Amino acid sequence: MSSALVRIATWLMAAVIGFVYGVAAVIGQAATWGVVPVGLLTAAIGLVALLVAVRSLTGERTSSLAAGVGALIATVVLSGRGPGGSVVVPAAPEGEITTGVIWTFAVPLLAALIVAWPSASTLRPKN
Repeated sequence: MSSALVRIATWLMAAVIGFVYGVAAVIGQAATWGVVPVGLLTAAIGLVALLVAVRSLTGERTSSLAAGVGALIATVVLSGRGPGGSVVVPAAPEGEITTGVIWTFAVPLLAALIVAWPSASTLRPKN
């Protein structure tokens, strides 16, 4: 198989993995323990871990970007009203910030941070 096909397959798999994680994170981000947003914290830590793992395993930024885009697509799709009228992430009341709103902005910000982070190989001193 050519290397271009392998890279495209890697990007597609990373996007699918990101989408699957995004679905789970969107559903779980609303969980709280008293006033502590445990679901949001777990979802954010898990997303960072997923993106770092994908970038480490593949050795390229594009795969982490694909996983981040997959998670973002899941967030956007599940934030809208479904065909039956159901909503997974309800809209925040006027003037309030909910975990759903924070999660909506956290996904692209965390993905951008992981993708833009300098490569460890360029940080090592060369002898």
